Amino acid sequence: MITALGHGDDESAENVSSMVDTWLLLRNVETDGERNRLLFVLKSRGTAHSNQVREFVLTSHGVELIDVYVGAAGVLAGSARLAQQASERDAEARQAEDLARRRRELRRSVMEREAHLVAVQDQLDAERAEIDRIDLRERHRAADTETDRSAMGMRRWADTASGNGEKR
Repeated sequence: MITALGHGDDESAENVSSMVDTWLLLRNVETDGERNRLLFVLKSRGTAHSNQVREFVLTSHGVELIDVYVGAAGVLAGSARLAQQASERDAEARQAEDLARRRRELRRSVMEREAHLVAVQDQLDAERAEIDRIDLRERHRAADTETDRSAMGMRRWADTASGNGEKR
């Protein structure tokens, strides 16, 4: 294990790079008035390793690695990460509320349209029934007229072969 204390100058460390199998870089990063500790795995010869930056915190349980936030705003650690995560949770909650509201509106609209459709169907059925009643009355009237015409013709001893009043 080799340790080196530097001030952002990695040139001295590059001279020993070929002599080490695993190279961990610890950095203190100060942003927004807060100092966060970051861990980088610069190299780990012969083993798979992540190229992601990790935040580490010193707790009463020891060192804990925490995922940093990587997004459009860049790499965020510490309270900036927590603030961004809270902002994203709020945005997701707002989006879920918007979707729930839209879903309720659509369901209400569907119910109204279904009720309107039932009313229109009832009106259509009533109009069809009225047409059937008119057709039935017309058939009865035509039959009654023909019966009356036949009865009159028989009383007058008329020739009933022609329906337009002409004699044969």
